[in-house]
Amino acid sequence: MPFREEDLWNGYPEETNAPYGLAKKMLLVQSEAYRQQYGFNSIFLLPVNLYGPGDKVDPSNSHVSPALIDKFAAAKEAGLDRVTAWGDGSPTREFLYVQDAAEAIVLATERYDSSEPVNIGSGFEISIRELTECIAKLMDFRGDVAWDTSKPNGQPRRNLDTSRALDRFGFQAKTTFDEGLARTVEWYLASRAQSRPVGARR
Repeated sequence: MPFREEDLWNGYPEETNAPYGLAKKMLLVQSEAYRQQYGFNSIFLLPVNLYGPGDKVDPSNSHVSPALIDKFAAAKEAGLDRVTAWGDGSPTREFLYVQDAAEAIVLATERYDSSEPVNIGSGFEISIRELTECIAKLMDFRGDVAWDTSKPNGQPRRNLDTSRALDRFGFQAKTTFDEGLARTVEWYLASRAQSRPVGARR
């Protein structure tokens, strides 16, 4: 760590992400083949965990940030003083705000012409435990967090070397994690209020 593009083929993907990871690698192989055989301008970007307004909020398959935000909101509404999170909180993740991700895609489309993979990230790494604490504070949740260690932690670390994106097409993330997370929570709370039946609003 940090993970460089040159390390993409080093070993088998982490078990919990293997099908997804292998599928992405095959897209890279296809990109290279189409470019070589047909001169097709195909680019291959590797974004880290995305977050931000408009994310999917579903307990069964949402990303970690909206899942935790939803858990804290539900606990507050139910008057609970405890939220249960998966794993032990030790894994780290790098998060990229959705608006920055969109900018990276546009810049790469306009300025980059190669099948060499490019990492897209923020350069900011945070543990799941710290993320949970940040969200609890933003949600004004004052109860406890219990860690369910029977659930998987997933990959121990995720952090990218993003120097190629800056060098090849001038991308660098602009949104700090604190700013992005605050906007995400604000969006979620507004969406939750609008989705309630009229008689249920306070």
